[in-house]
Amino acid sequence: MAPSPTGFVHIGGLYVAAIDRDLARRSGGTYVLRVEDTDQSREVEGAVAQFTRAFAHFGLSADESDAEGGAYGPYHQSQRQEIYLTYVRELLRADKAYLCFATPEELADIRQRQEAAKVPTGYYDRWAVWRNADPADVRAKLDAGAPYTVRFRSPAAVGDRRSFTDMIRGRLEHADNRNDVVILKSSDQPLRLPTYHFAHAVDDHLMRVDLVVRGEEWISSVPVHLQLFDALGFTPPAYAHIAPLMKQNAGGKRKLSKRKDPEATVDFYMSAGYPAEAILYYLRGLANGRLAELPLAQALEEPLHLDQCGVAGPLVDLMKLEDISANHIATLGGEQILAAVREWAAEYDPELLPALDANRELALAALAVERDNVENPRKDLRKWGDFRAAYGFFFPQLFAPVAADDERVDGLGLETSLVKAFAVDFASFYKELTDSHEWFGQIRELAGKHGFAPSPKEYKKNPDAYPGSIREASQLVRVALTGSTRSPDLFAIARTLGREEVLRRMRALTA
Repeated sequence: MAPSPTGFVHIGGLYVAAIDRDLARRSGGTYVLRVEDTDQSREVEGAVAQFTRAFAHFGLSADESDAEGGAYGPYHQSQRQEIYLTYVRELLRADKAYLCFATPEELADIRQRQEAAKVPTGYYDRWAVWRNADPADVRAKLDAGAPYTVRFRSPAAVGDRRSFTDMIRGRLEHADNRNDVVILKSSDQPLRLPTYHFAHAVDDHLMRVDLVVRGEEWISSVPVHLQLFDALGFTPPAYAHIAPLMKQNAGGKRKLSKRKDPEATVDFYMSAGYPAEAILYYLRGLANGRLAELPLAQALEEPLHLDQCGVAGPLVDLMKLEDISANHIATLGGEQILAAVREWAAEYDPELLPALDANRELALAALAVERDNVENPRKDLRKWGDFRAAYGFFFPQLFAPVAADDERVDGLGLETSLVKAFAVDFASFYKELTDSHEWFGQIRELAGKHGFAPSPKEYKKNPDAYPGSIREASQLVRVALTGSTRSPDLFAIARTLGREEVLRRMRALTA
């Protein structure tokens, strides 16, 4: 896995890392994390730390990296300058590379003339003005202190083709590279660093890499990479080019973009609180479709196969991911959920954490409502970030009592005077009963006393005769206790809150 710190980790980075790790572990190999930070002008502060945090969060920490250690470090390319310079010198001595003093302005002029002549753009053949320069001219430039790059001398001729076997796509063939690519950046930079093309060839050889899994956008670069391996006398690794993750939009499919799509970044999933297991299960199912048909625990244990990776980019569907996540959370016990929510809240919702710690037993009781000992447990908790919305009303510290003039009460269509009178009577004779039918009988009796119809059907027959039905009376209690017209079983909520808290919330309606 070789991320560049020019931005934070894309979900596609996790996708490839999950494949890397699985292939390495199952083949007795090693999964290597190498930070390719040669483009230091575009480096984003904090990106490297985010790599470490993100991969650790999803259980994808590498076997070898600067954080984990390893025999072939350092694993930051910016710290391997002397190694690269050694191999650049070897290519220069063998006349497989040369110094190029072309300025940005001269390169722009070459490109402009190529476009006018309708020939391929690039630095090659007669356009490569320093390829066969007189040594005296080179010496004069060096003596004058002119900045230079080092370019690879492409061995390809017009019409040459190059083929290779992709571990996903099979045999591929492309026009061979004729461009004299830069392998060492300009000498006027603080560090003499190589380009990606050259650095990865050197590092893959020295780090004993024999399989590289990367995005399909690198397929067009394979010819130049194979040329570099040949020139250096190295055996190239096998390549597997993964199709990019896609997003469905009105015009069809497009690549998932960090610039356009919040869900493209790993931080989106971490801050929302998707369980790591659900994310990994989903990504593995995108890589090998057969895994999406298996139960989560089994799918995480089954091997991934490169030959089962598709060549069309799989769609990232957040609704499907949320269903997977909700189903997974529904299999967890209260203690497991509470531990996960605490860990998430410590970083992303610090106000929630003390409420959980101060009311641990209440939190476990709340999580048990319509979840424990039922055939179809509640699935309203789809990610840890949903906890406050789904369960926050249980906690006195997080719940703001509802007043009679609250818009949620107004939505029930009841007169304020009736709401207050109902709440006063409720508080005066409410009993904490253990039988749900008896408990609900209290509300039914109180509703009858205040003129509510005994059923929605009766109310519908003669709406002018009643302020509402038993349904509106029950919803009034629900809103007072939970702040919402939608909640789990009202009896179970009241039992979990306890008599004193129920009365406190109902009395707030009388204010």
